[in-house]
Amino acid sequence: MFVALHVCVLLAVCSLSVWASQSSSYGERGSDLGLQVFLRVVQDKPQENVVMSPHGVASVLGMLLPGAHGNTRRQLLTGLKYKKTGTYKLLRKLHKALTTKSNADVVTIANALFPNKDFIMKEDFLTAIRENLMCESHAIDYSDPEKAAETINTWVKNSTKGQIPSLVNAGMFDPALTRLVAVNSIYFKGLWKSRFQAQNTKPRSFTAGDGNTYKVPMMSQLSVFNIGQASTPQGVKYSVIELPYHGNSMSMFIALPSEKTKPLSAILPHISTATVLSWTKMLGQRRMRLLMPKFTAEEEVDLEGPLTAMGIKDIFSQNKADFRHLSSESVYVSKALQKAKIEVNEDGTRASVATTAILYARSSPPLVSVDRPFLFLIRHNPTGTILFAGQINKP
Repeated sequence: MFVALHVCVLLAVCSLSVWASQSSSYGERGSDLGLQVFLRVVQDKPQENVVMSPHGVASVLGMLLPGAHGNTRRQLLTGLKYKKTGTYKLLRKLHKALTTKSNADVVTIANALFPNKDFIMKEDFLTAIRENLMCESHAIDYSDPEKAAETINTWVKNSTKGQIPSLVNAGMFDPALTRLVAVNSIYFKGLWKSRFQAQNTKPRSFTAGDGNTYKVPMMSQLSVFNIGQASTPQGVKYSVIELPYHGNSMSMFIALPSEKTKPLSAILPHISTATVLSWTKMLGQRRMRLLMPKFTAEEEVDLEGPLTAMGIKDIFSQNKADFRHLSSESVYVSKALQKAKIEVNEDGTRASVATTAILYARSSPPLVSVDRPFLFLIRHNPTGTILFAGQINKP
């Protein structure tokens, strides 16, 4: 008999203020898989705002990895570009790097399993996810789907500081078949290293992805930023700006085509963790006036389609999923979804006060205006992990 394994991925980002090598690291490898999922989603939604967590996609698959066997495991390892051995030790190091004390006020990552009260998981599997992914486990009763959904949503709401109030609904659970729900949550709250002054935010024109021009609240500041120009293999030039968060370990990167007539889709297929690493090496400091919109974006993505298209498909098949190291029962993934949210404004945190030296230019500085569709990435610079990625067509 086959039973359902629900995998729910939750990612929340709250970035206010715009709230705001050698072989690739495990953070970069997992992020690359997540970025590929993101690129498939935006391909289907070229005119919409999209926000996702590449690291979150990798995290929830990483939670399943210790339970997988045979071809199911091979597909996960290939998709994630992880090695066959030593993986869990490296994932543990990555988790510690992302949740280090210096990041404690910025990033909260929580992993949890919600098994059915009678579902028995193998001890080796539990040990692996507890020690390497700091994963909690909370048994609940899926015979009452409403109560089960409420329990999971309460955990989600608490772990994302209320930013994602609900992730699952009772209709996702089969009272007779649901055995396990796996949830990864990421909460991000960054305060700009150089904050925007609220009094400088004014309505300005933004040309949206549909070609129409709208007035949106545009933040403004005169400061020193890392900026540069890159180009895709097809020769499409685009601008990149780095906005560091307080503490220096995290940055938001913004990229948009240099030519106003070029659509954002012209540069998106080129994006990977290697691309972002190349940006960090070519950007140079420049004093300028930066105009960029305040924005909020929220998205729920069904991951089954993109993951299946990328070769991670057996986990969704009743006949092929092999999770023998997770449980003696045969289980498969019946649903994989991710919910993400980002808020970007002048400060970063709603409740924080920041003091910043304001720079005045002696001569008229160059003006850089993010006034058309753009890509944003939030990166943990020491590991190269992409915590969030988004496309903004209309703030």
